[in-house]
Amino acid sequence: MYRNIIEKLKEWKQKEQRKPLLLNGARQTGKTYILNKFGKEEFSNVAYINFDDNEATKKLSFQDYDIQRIILAIGTITGQTIRAGKTLIILDEIQEVTRGLAALKYFCEKAPQYHVVASGSLLGNAMHKGESFPVGKVDILNLYPMTFDEFLLAKGKAELVDLLRNKDWDTVTVLSNEYKKALREYYFVGGMPEAVGEFIKTNSAVKVRAIHDNILFAYKNDMSKHVSTAEANRINMVWQSMPSQLVKENKKFIYGVAKQGSRAKDFETAIQWLIDAGLVYKSSKVTQPKMPLKYYADISSFKLFLLDCGLLGAMSETPPANLLLAENGMEEAKGAFTESYVMSQLVASCASSVFYYTNNAKLEIDFLIQHGTEIVPIEAKAEENLRSKSLSTFVASHPGVHGLRFSMSDYREQDWMTNVPLYAVSTYFCSAD
Repeated sequence: MYRNIIEKLKEWKQKEQRKPLLLNGARQTGKTYILNKFGKEEFSNVAYINFDDNEATKKLSFQDYDIQRIILAIGTITGQTIRAGKTLIILDEIQEVTRGLAALKYFCEKAPQYHVVASGSLLGNAMHKGESFPVGKVDILNLYPMTFDEFLLAKGKAELVDLLRNKDWDTVTVLSNEYKKALREYYFVGGMPEAVGEFIKTNSAVKVRAIHDNILFAYKNDMSKHVSTAEANRINMVWQSMPSQLVKENKKFIYGVAKQGSRAKDFETAIQWLIDAGLVYKSSKVTQPKMPLKYYADISSFKLFLLDCGLLGAMSETPPANLLLAENGMEEAKGAFTESYVMSQLVASCASSVFYYTNNAKLEIDFLIQHGTEIVPIEAKAEENLRSKSLSTFVASHPGVHGLRFSMSDYREQDWMTNVPLYAVSTYFCSAD
């Protein structure tokens, strides 16, 4: 399946001042698949090592940082002749080997002629254990679950994606029913590549949900495998509270939902573990909608979103019919799925961090991002209801700001706000190129 990140990988390959590449992402997002696909298409051969599933590879010593010895060892283990400029070296799950991350610094300094990619699903957590990070010595890319446009491409709907990327809104409107049907499917399937592949192959909701359950089980195993029992329990409390957190009206994270009577200090480390593992996305409140938004972030007030709407459906045990059938309502859950979907698309497709804004007058803006030199307030609507009181009030009190609303309604321009269909979130901020 095609992933948008392949173009960034090709750019990395051609960089004059190329450094080893670190591909970060949650488990099961397709890192191994896309790196091997990239290697096969762009290089003469691939030397692939996985440090998680082979005890022999864990004996590969990085202790002395002798890069030529390490390259020779990689070639011996993989049975590949490693040639500069011709071979892609893939070091998968590098956090599982001692000093693996630190060794990337020496690949950068002593052997820059080689193309080296390291990947991992718990890289942020590895650094908290004292693993040295090669600051300034690596290029970094993040891989997220498949976005909606990637889902359409996997379904063989490249023409629908082209229309969205080219912002041909007249034609998009004509085909809106087809987009809406695919979006309902995406709400259920989500963007985990295995789930997408199974859906395309079998069209079976039962088999897709079984894959979701298996992924959630694997995530739970990670929680218990890498931390103490006490910390694993706290992580799991936060994790299991996610559906309840998201269905709340304002969706601000409440510690007491995870455990009654708990406070920030009880769960700070657990929340950070989930963020570092890529399993949740954090949106902090900003006290003032000014550039740069990070200056005004209130770290004590935030929302957490699950990385994938398909996994949200499985975790909340939402019946597939409620997501797949057009006329089947979900009441409050509609807002939870819609905001989670929008958040996941923004995280994957925008260079900006994602925030939200609220004030004491009960005005709340669902999302706030920086796009170029502009601050963009974003409202997410689950249906075609076009009432946007908070957004209109916000725009009226901030001259020069133009609002953006994602809804199930068709594209339309107004002097103060643009309405964009929900199925265009992942492509809206990207150029047609």
